[in-house]
Amino acid sequence: MLANLLMLAPLLLTLVLALVLRRTLVALGVGIVSGALILSSFNPLESIHYLSSTAWQQFYANGQWQAWHLNVLAAMVLLGVMTQLLARGGAVKSFADWLYHRIQSGRQARIGVVLLGWVVFIDGIFSCLAVGHVCQPLSQRYQMSKEQIAYLVDSNASPLCSLLPFSSWGPYVMAILAGITLMPLSPLESFIAIAQLNFYAITVIVLSLLIAWFGIGFTYPKAANAETSQSATEDANHADASTEVAAGSPWLLGVPMASLLLASIGFTLWSGAANATSNELAAWLTAADIGAAMRDACLLATGIAVVMLKFAGRSLTQLLTDTVAGIKVISFAIAILLFTWMIGAVIADLGVAKLLASWAEQFISSHILVAGCFVLCAVMAFTTGSSWGTFAIMIPIGAEIAQAVDQTLMLPVLSAVMAGSVFGDHCSLISDTSVISATSSGCAPHAHVVTQLPFAMIAALSAIVGFQAINLGLAPLWSWIMVLSVAAALLYGYQQLTTSRAARISSAG
Repeated sequence: MLANLLMLAPLLLTLVLALVLRRTLVALGVGIVSGALILSSFNPLESIHYLSSTAWQQFYANGQWQAWHLNVLAAMVLLGVMTQLLARGGAVKSFADWLYHRIQSGRQARIGVVLLGWVVFIDGIFSCLAVGHVCQPLSQRYQMSKEQIAYLVDSNASPLCSLLPFSSWGPYVMAILAGITLMPLSPLESFIAIAQLNFYAITVIVLSLLIAWFGIGFTYPKAANAETSQSATEDANHADASTEVAAGSPWLLGVPMASLLLASIGFTLWSGAANATSNELAAWLTAADIGAAMRDACLLATGIAVVMLKFAGRSLTQLLTDTVAGIKVISFAIAILLFTWMIGAVIADLGVAKLLASWAEQFISSHILVAGCFVLCAVMAFTTGSSWGTFAIMIPIGAEIAQAVDQTLMLPVLSAVMAGSVFGDHCSLISDTSVISATSSGCAPHAHVVTQLPFAMIAALSAIVGFQAINLGLAPLWSWIMVLSVAAALLYGYQQLTTSRAARISSAG
């Protein structure tokens, strides 16, 4: 028993510190060091040797370079550079000015926020930062509340990135999946299969579309919100009185983004066709070198962005400064990924996953496994404010537990891990995307989280229904019908409740 507790100590330390300190990198670092000490019988010199050799093996092992790891790191660095080039080089502002002249109604403005989030799919943080700043003039012109802008921005950032293998999330998650020997599919196929059952992320995006189209929520009675109403009116008057906004251009932002999307798909299919033994699309995807494809697509898109910005008047010095800024911005995410690989190796050497899996097989009912993983990961991500940190800790463990309890549920369990992590991060006051969505949209983070929470809860409750349905053997199609039906019913009920409340307040005033 004591030996088992000692084996679990690094994992427990990581989880506790992540929850208490809310600093994933520190928690992972402590877990790595403590695991190395246990494996070396608390010999400092042997621990240092183990850590250095394990770190080197993430790049070079068994007589060859670890191409997957190196390509993923290169892709992430290039994505970080590209986001800063576009943000600091005026591409985002130019797109905002272009969009301003093409929106003619409040509904178009709301839908525009959603669609812009789909265009700027490259990274969750970049999406929140860019779309919020781009759409602030729309909130002034059409008297949209800043909380509404923040909700639409946030709901089409991280949830969307968690579904796309060619966003910055894709290489990160696929790198974790590639380290799991139990996976029945390739990292790319696994990511796509997991995304198809990510009930929370897809439901959030669907709800944001409905809310944008019908204008549901975010309306305030004048009697109870005189200050908010007055502020919105003053913003609108200020916008009308201001000088005319320049026409702007969509190309500085649109061409690099389109290049990234098309090149990601093209390079993936090209490498798959070159390596596959048949002409079937599934065989191409299985044989594709997704890491190299992502690296090359990011390199091409970043190069196009540099050339376009240079011709737009950006100096070489400015481009170099923006490049350095991009590397600094992405460095934290890279550090988390490196620590994730390290702690994965430490946990594997300790045999922690197998121990937890054996306990899960004895004590966890397979009937609630998938929905239970969703709730657990939601709590972890909410308290830490990090979906990526939760991915790092729970994806490998979730795979081991699913393998022990019911291996047919492995992909649904990993979908629940992804979905729960995104939900917890989506609702957390200490999440970087929550804070950036709010500040870039011009509202307070607390106000954003409070007004977003009812809609996030609707998606979460619907997702739990879907995961439980999958757990009980219902087909994915029928599970999706249940999820969307529950979400629509809850959204309708919430709208009726808020409308009734607003009417009572208005009549009382």
